[in-house]
Amino acid sequence: MPMGVKTAVILAAGRGTRLGKRGLEAPKGFLQIGEKPIIQESLDRLKAAGVEKVVIVTGHLAHFYEKLAADSGGFVRTVHNPDYADSGSMYSLYQARKVLGDAAFFLLESDLIYESRALAVLKEQSESDCILMSGFTGSGDEVWIYAPEGYLVDMGKVRETLTGPPCGELVGVSLLSPEGYSRLCIEAERLFSESLKVEYETALVASSRKKPIACHLVSDLVWSEIDDESHLQRAKTRIYPRLS
Repeated sequence: MPMGVKTAVILAAGRGTRLGKRGLEAPKGFLQIGEKPIIQESLDRLKAAGVEKVVIVTGHLAHFYEKLAADSGGFVRTVHNPDYADSGSMYSLYQARKVLGDAAFFLLESDLIYESRALAVLKEQSESDCILMSGFTGSGDEVWIYAPEGYLVDMGKVRETLTGPPCGELVGVSLLSPEGYSRLCIEAERLFSESLKVEYETALVASSRKKPIACHLVSDLVWSEIDDESHLQRAKTRIYPRLS
C-alpha cells in the first residue's frame, strides 16, 4: 500500500442513545474534552497525516456535520444515511461508495479519541487492507479480534463466541483499498437481503473469507471509544491526558 493515503471515511450516523441527554443534544462526534470537539481533533490528525478529503456519513442530527463540512473549505463532505435509525454501521459505510471514487482510505468511527500513531502505523503497512488492533483496554465494551498469524478470522463483542482466543481489540481505525472496499460492499449487499442492521465488523469477517485482511497490533496504543458516560469519564481522566 502506498504511503500517500489521501482520503478518509468517518462513520457518524449513530444516535448516541447510551449517552442519554447528551446524545439527544448533539452527535457523539461533538463531545468536547479539550479545546475542540473530538470530531475536529480527528480531522486535524487526518490532515496532519496527509489526508486531503474526508467523507463523513451522517444520520442522527446530520446538520451538525453539514455545517462542519460547509466551514471546512472543501476538506470535508457529507453523505447521508437516510435509514440510519433502522440500519447498522455497514449500511452507512455502503453509502460512501457514492462519492469515494477509486482511492484507498482510512476508515474511522466518529466517537474516537486516538493518538496520531494510529494513522502513522497504518500508513506504513505493506498490506492493502489492514485493521488496527490495540492491547486489552478493560473499557467494558470491547470488540475482540481473533487474528492468528496476523490475519482476520473472527471479530465480535462476545469473547466466548470467538473461534479462538482474542489477539487484540478493534480500535475503529482501519485502512481499506478500493478492491477491499468493493469486496466489502459485495458481502454487505448479500447481508442486506436479510437486514440492513449489519455492522461493518460482520461484513469485514465475511469479506476476509474471500481474501485475507491483515490485522496489526499496537499493544500500547492510546485511544478510547465514547459510547456512554462511563466511557466519557474514562476518556477525560485516563486517556485524553496521554494523547499525542
